[in-house]
Amino acid sequence: MSIKYPVYQPSLIGNEKKYVNECLDSTWISGKGAFLDKFEDTFLKFIGGNYATAVSNGTVALHLALEALGINSGDEVIVPTLTYVASVNCITYTGATPVFVDCNNEDWQIDIADVEKKITKKTKAVLCVHLYGQSCNLLSLKDLCKKYNLFLVEDCAEAIGTKYQGEHVGTFGDISTFSFYGNKTITTGEGGMVVSNNETLHERVVHLKGQGLAKYREYWHDAIGYNYRMTNICAAIGLAQLEKIDEILAKKRQLANWYIEKLEGTDFQYHKEMKDTVHSYWMFTILLPKDFNREKFKAFLLKKGIETRPMFYPVHTMPIYSKKFETHSVSEQLARRGINLPSYPDLNEVDIDYIVETLKSYQNG
Repeated sequence: MSIKYPVYQPSLIGNEKKYVNECLDSTWISGKGAFLDKFEDTFLKFIGGNYATAVSNGTVALHLALEALGINSGDEVIVPTLTYVASVNCITYTGATPVFVDCNNEDWQIDIADVEKKITKKTKAVLCVHLYGQSCNLLSLKDLCKKYNLFLVEDCAEAIGTKYQGEHVGTFGDISTFSFYGNKTITTGEGGMVVSNNETLHERVVHLKGQGLAKYREYWHDAIGYNYRMTNICAAIGLAQLEKIDEILAKKRQLANWYIEKLEGTDFQYHKEMKDTVHSYWMFTILLPKDFNREKFKAFLLKKGIETRPMFYPVHTMPIYSKKFETHSVSEQLARRGINLPSYPDLNEVDIDYIVETLKSYQNG
């Protein structure tokens, strides 16, 4: 079966090949090289933070962030259940316990009232996720964390280009993480970034990502660290991507606007941009009418060459995290009805016309 419209594919139309070939010619292809510093510096200028260090993927970025904060066995970290499983797994890696909370029906982001209900003496941090490119209510989260003396970790894997009250997400919490996987807004193939405004936290992350190597003594390791470094080749791809970031983000917003315009008057709901935020529309996500069979609908679209994917399943429903019964009604109903539509920079208005008309044709039967 031919897929004409995949859910996502990266746009590699800039200096990616040129920079990778420069890496090959220089022989600096592993965890050191000029492109690493350039990529970190350029990314930092884009989001406006103080410190950034590149790592091998978004999952290890989260793991390092939690380790740098000292999260460990006996601690609890509050996390939304409606997220990709990596957000939760990283808490488990540290030995801490993930505590699930629901999301809001309006913006699909972490429910702050539910967060406050779940705080205990063991709670050490809140890990918020800017789901699908829409920002959480960061000022309220910061105020809550300050009130209870908790760390705030921002998972910005899906939120490159997302803003809250004029500032880029990832600059509000104690520490934040980004992902550059192949389906992200910009990609390094595999890769991630840890960002913080705190120099000590930054130095801890740098220390841990490089096998716990002592800063001033060669081959002397004074901590149990990890090999979580990004390669110079990946950074070269990332730098080329950053050179096109404004163009990519503008195109994704255009795609979202076309979808919104053409879905008007239908029963399909979409993920809305909230007041005082900039939604980066990593994925354009819709909710199907309640009477739809999602699997039949997805199969119908696939026959027409349109790939879709379901919204994330709430993590508390997965066998590895469902040892105790709990319900999070908003997350569960969103997950049952949500799908991601194709949303990559090479699409044009004619493509969106075809996709939306195909959606309508199923509904009209």
